[in-house]
Amino acid sequence: MAEEALAQALRETLWVSLQVMGPPLLAVLAIGLAVSLLQALTQIQEATLAFLPKLVVGGALMLLLGPFTVAVMRGWTETLFDRMVAIGGAP
Repeated sequence: MAEEALAQALRETLWVSLQVMGPPLLAVLAIGLAVSLLQALTQIQEATLAFLPKLVVGGALMLLLGPFTVAVMRGWTETLFDRMVAIGGAP
């Protein structure tokens, strides 16, 4: 019983982490690819050219997705605590 609950909690943890950090990571990956392509075509090898767009896009997406992230994390935490109470047999 406890092993099944633990396995379910781990699956949900992976799903929540994918929901929370998937979109910013994909956006930063796309920006990095575009900047790398631009640098290869123009032969401009400036480190800040690769870093700043990724920083700006990642920060903007985290600000925009903040309420969604909080809602997902709160729901997951409430579910996890409810399961701990159910497994522990609290009165």
